[in-house]
Amino acid sequence: MGKKKKNFPNYNPNPPVAKKDQLPVTSFLDIMKDGNEYQSIIGLQNVNVDLGAELARSIREITAIRKRPLICYIANVVNANISQSVSINNADDAPFLEMLRNVPEGSEELDVLIVTPGGSAETVASWVNQIRSRFKEVSFILPYMAMSAGTIFCMSGDELIMDESSFFGPIDPQVPSKNGRYVPAQSINTLIADIQRRGQEQLQKGAQPDWTDIQILRNLDAKEIGNAINASKFSTDLVAQYLERYKFKNWSTHQDGAAVTPEQKTKRAKEIAGQLCNHQLWLSHSSRISRDMAWNTCKLKITHPENVPGLNRAIKRFWALVCFSLENSPVAKIFASENYMLFRH
Repeated sequence: MGKKKKNFPNYNPNPPVAKKDQLPVTSFLDIMKDGNEYQSIIGLQNVNVDLGAELARSIREITAIRKRPLICYIANVVNANISQSVSINNADDAPFLEMLRNVPEGSEELDVLIVTPGGSAETVASWVNQIRSRFKEVSFILPYMAMSAGTIFCMSGDELIMDESSFFGPIDPQVPSKNGRYVPAQSINTLIADIQRRGQEQLQKGAQPDWTDIQILRNLDAKEIGNAINASKFSTDLVAQYLERYKFKNWSTHQDGAAVTPEQKTKRAKEIAGQLCNHQLWLSHSSRISRDMAWNTCKLKITHPENVPGLNRAIKRFWALVCFSLENSPVAKIFASENYMLFRH
């Protein structure tokens, strides 16, 4: 852990040949081309880039536009060779909360940039408590993906910023099965509901439930079923609470001008939380929910960074830098802000 210079390996099969007198590339940001941010930095020769310095500079580009502090929690979701867990877990508490404490006093607003495949909803809940007890306005920026528990985290913000290629996922939690593998909780709940429905239909016809369904139920562990039910309820309750308390706090009128009642906020928050945890709606725990899908399906408002001058460019530059760096390094997670930098290998 710590900040140090890294020479990133080259994966271009036909890289340009560096001239003997060519000066080393010391900044990816200096040579990035708008619209081709990632392409413009691959295949470079004679590279000696300080990733920490580049990240800090890229963060400053975003904060200069947003006029508020930014903290970044980034998991390495692009390098399949990373053996360490990249999910949100208790081991992240110390660096994440330390990074949060290093945000200068005085600001009531905060941006959180997140990239994660998901993880512990309980850990996310404790982070939200820490953040929301200190900051009145919190926005989440998605340069790429935030799945499962990451989605729950994003729903605790007043604002969610996504470009056309970023996405979040269903909040359907994963629970351990009898063999130790993790399975989506809602798939278990849906399976049980389907078996119950088929069984009732058979009984109404005077027949016995299907033998295969009976065997499936016998092989399901009662603890596994309980975990699935409890985990799903915990996730939906969190999201409904966050939406009502934070995202909907300034929602005062409907499109027709009618006033929004507290009961309507509660109902709408529960509806969206239920949709995000609906296995039958998304079919897969890994479904990608784009900003257009979020609006068309859930009527969840998303901020488009291209509508904020300079913001879309700054986010794309940041992600190109991070994506290329993670592909070519053993870093599992990055905790970064203007005042904090930690790489977990």
